Order: sequence, then structure tokens, then C-alpha cells
Amino acid sequence: MKIYIIGAGPGDPDLITVKGLRLLQEADVVLYTDSLVNEELIAKAKPDAEILKSAGMDLDEMVRIMADRVKQGKMVARVHTGDPAVFGAIMEQIALLKQEGIGYEIVPGVSSVFASAAAIGAELTIPELTQTLILTRAEGRTPVPELEKLKDLAAHHCTIALFLSATLTKKVVAELTEAGWSEDTPVAVVQRATWPDQLIVRTTLAKLETDMKEHGIRSHAMILAGWALDPDIHSNGEYRSKLYDKQFTHRFRRGVKA
Repeated sequence: MKIYIIGAGPGDPDLITVKGLRLLQEADVVLYTDSLVNEELIAKAKPDAEILKSAGMDLDEMVRIMADRVKQGKMVARVHTGDPAVFGAIMEQIALLKQEGIGYEIVPGVSSVFASAAAIGAELTIPELTQTLILTRAEGRTPVPELEKLKDLAAHHCTIALFLSATLTKKVVAELTEAGWSEDTPVAVVQRATWPDQLIVRTTLAKLETDMKEHGIRSHAMILAGWALDPDIHSNGEYRSKLYDKQFTHRFRRGVKA
């Protein structure tokens, strides 16, 4: 007995994996996060599937329903936004399902961080500039571990992707500044990435708070910060990967002598 935890992707109903879509279409019961998952995707479930919205449910209620349906011999798809592994709150569901003797299979999805990078045409890891991407969030009502304070993570001066932080931009600016980030550090904010009403705001660390307020962005936004987000980086010939350098050899290509 098991349920399927499926990543629905960031919003565009086409951005679900082939496997995820197949399982969704086969499921007898679909429990989905209706505040975040596109209704057009859920409409692809089979006509006689039981469709349940989870936004108004607490943890115990969700698990009780899933466990009940599985024990009835039904195939259950639990559909999450983005990728379930990133801020998906799936472990608490899994823990209770295990107590019921129910297993699970996770089907990955496209995370909003990568959908946002695609929306602005950015590569988040640039050779000789930054080779590290940190996925995190600013500390709000839910605390973060002591060793994961944003100012400490920002000390690496790599690309940072901030989830769940749209209402905490003042704190974001303060902590990145404390970590030594310059005021002109490029920042890109993508609200509702891949949805029809997607909004992109390109700004700098100094102007982030003002621009967020001006555009009324308080939720469903990915904040990407770091020099990899420089909109003019494509015109800079300084940063180039070794991968396509004709002098760089690997087992599929011999180097060309200068």
C-alpha cells in the first residue's frame, strides 16, 4: 500500500513530468494544494476520480483521508506545487502515513527556483563568478537553525534563491548587507513563475524593498540574488565555461592546438 507524492511544477500545467502526469491520470483519488496547483492540471485527472482540495485541511485530516482511501484499495495521488523536496512539508505527512503502514513514492517536479531562472533567461552558476546556489528562506515566524542564518549563508557571496520571503525583504536586505553584499548587487524577483500573470521585477539590493512595495508583491514570489543575475552578463566575455573551450579535452573531444 502506498501513495504517490507528485510535484506539479511551478504553475504551467505543461511543466509536470511525464511520469507525474501519467500517475495523476491513473489515480482514483487526487488530493492537491488548491491554493498553489493549477486547476488546469488537475482537470487532466480521469473523469471519475475523487478530487479533494487540501488548502483548508490540517495535517491529521489530510493523512486520515489518504490512509482511508488507500486502505479501500484506491490509488491516491498527493499533488504538491513545484518539487515536493523543497519546502514541501512532506516529511510530516510521510511520518503519519508510516504509522498507518502506508508507503509512498515521490515523483519530482520542476521547482519554482528553476522556473524563475528560466523566466529571466539566467544561468545561476557562472564559471569563475559563482559555482554555488543556496536555496533558503529568510527567518520569519518559523525560525531557521542557528547555523543557517541568512547573513551567514550570504557570507559565501554566491547565488541565493529565497523562497517564502516576499514579506521579509527588509530583513533580506539587512542581512545581505551585513554579509558584505554591495548595494548594486543584482536581484530578480519572479512572482507566480510560469502562470499567465507572471511578474518579473529586476532590481538591486538597495532598491529591493521599494520595488517590492511598488509592485505589491507579498506572496508567491521567488527572490534570486547575486551577480549571476546581472542582466548584462551575456555581453561580458570574461566568464566562459571550460566545457566548450576548444583547448579543453575530454573523452569525447580532443583539444585543438593553439
